[in-house]
Amino acid sequence: MAKVNYVGSGKKQNNTWLKVTINPEKLKDFIQEYEGNKFVKLNINIKDQPDQYGKDVSISVDEWKPEAKKEGDPF
Repeated sequence: MAKVNYVGSGKKQNNTWLKVTINPEKLKDFIQEYEGNKFVKLNINIKDQPDQYGKDVSISVDEWKPEAKKEGDPF
């Protein structure tokens, strides 16, 4: 399994509200560009149990990339 790049954390405030903090220094290597726009894909997960600081939300970089299609493969 690949290393997970955690870039922030937070707390679940209620069922529809997550309050998070993201470290921009940790994001700079993952900035992507598409049609002139810059973006970063993130995974935001609610933990089963809070950590030692009471944080129950984790944020990591989504580095998934689709497999390249093989030439002649219709799918």
